[in-house]
Amino acid sequence: MVARSASAVQWAQSFIAPVLVPGCLAVDATAGNGLDTLFLARGVGPQGKVFAFDIQIQALEKTRAQLAGAGLLDRVILLAADHREMAAHVPGAVKAVMFNLGYLPGGDHGIITRPESTLEALKAALSLLASGGRISLVVYTGHPGATEELRVVEEFTRGLSSRQYTVVRLSFWNRSSRAPVVILVEKAGAEA
Repeated sequence: MVARSASAVQWAQSFIAPVLVPGCLAVDATAGNGLDTLFLARGVGPQGKVFAFDIQIQALEKTRAQLAGAGLLDRVILLAADHREMAAHVPGAVKAVMFNLGYLPGGDHGIITRPESTLEALKAALSLLASGGRISLVVYTGHPGATEELRVVEEFTRGLSSRQYTVVRLSFWNRSSRAPVVILVEKAGAEA
């Protein structure tokens, strides 16, 4: 269960946690500061593998430090690559894919995720998703271009077949209009 004053990331992690089983594959599409990568690495267990993508070396270094500090670096493959390339790097069906869309906290705010590459990455994530697998998207809305990215993600996920996917959108009613939006996708099929 999520804490009463949970953040968008905590909601996403709460949704993803039940499908993380020992030995499974997972993807952090936007490694950032490494917190979701660390969460996924704990969930997949020693026999599982996490593929963490980021185009910024600074983000991958922060993620590496998080993992090394927790003794979980061996469970993760860090990739200096655009998240839209995930299908070329991930070898099989994944149980979970996590996205945090926007910019690297503490990094260059001019380097942001873009609607076109995010849409390609989301399509790649769906192509890799195992039955019963889940995708979380935390869409930060307080930077230039964020409104367009949110629109593209919402439009695409709204159009997914209700026979194949369940899609939920969470927003914070009593917070700033610039608060993040959380979109959760589950693929039909056997539970994890």
